Amino acid sequence: KYLAEFIYENTMIQTNLIHYAYKYFVKKFCFLGSVCIYPKYAETPVKEEALMTGELEPTNEGYAVAKIHGIEMLKMYNKQYGFKGVSIMPCNLYGIGDNFHPENSHVLPAMLRRFHEAKVNNAPSVVCWGDGSAKREFLHVDDLAEACYTCMQNYEGREIINVGTGEDVTIKELAETIKDVVGFIGGITWDISKPNGTPRKVMNVDKLKSLGWEPKIGLREGIELTYQWYKDDNRV
Repeated sequence: KYLAEFIYENTMIQTNLIHYAYKYFVKKFCFLGSVCIYPKYAETPVKEEALMTGELEPTNEGYAVAKIHGIEMLKMYNKQYGFKGVSIMPCNLYGIGDNFHPENSHVLPAMLRRFHEAKVNNAPSVVCWGDGSAKREFLHVDDLAEACYTCMQNYEGREIINVGTGEDVTIKELAETIKDVVGFIGGITWDISKPNGTPRKVMNVDKLKSLGWEPKIGLREGIELTYQWYKDDNRV
């Protein structure tokens, strides 16, 4: 729905941040991108070298193009001015503080809300998009924070660096796990009129692991922590 807003707002934000961070002598800049910068049909696990080797996924193209602009801008400020920065590309993120909006949130928090509300309302089933076959990689935000710190301390490269678990699950497996964590006893209905998106998007994280970083929070544990916060924070 919001391709124009995504390309405009993200480009404006990052352009100003990078430029003025350089202008006012910031020692090192951490730029966060996304797995969606990679081509829709990139070979998996996706390596950093896959950037700009194919067409993007149309549903998030505005965001991806903006992020690619930020990556290249940071590189060029490094080449011309010696401005230090690291461009970190996380996989799908989730955790405490997430956006649980019923229409504008990402898949994991959206499912958490749907399954919780279905449980509270004794609904017979929950509707999920696509056919459940698409595979995605999920990382808890606390693990991302550790990765950012590791990169800021130990990575001096100009090229992007992936952050993820290196493992993926089908959307169907994700839905079943969330259903179990929430305690919903109804069924799951798959709306195949909705898009699956990119068939598979799991990243190669060898570069980051070589710096000594490893994810610590497993997917089920992370979902349990996120759901507990969702309930405790009076969001339900």
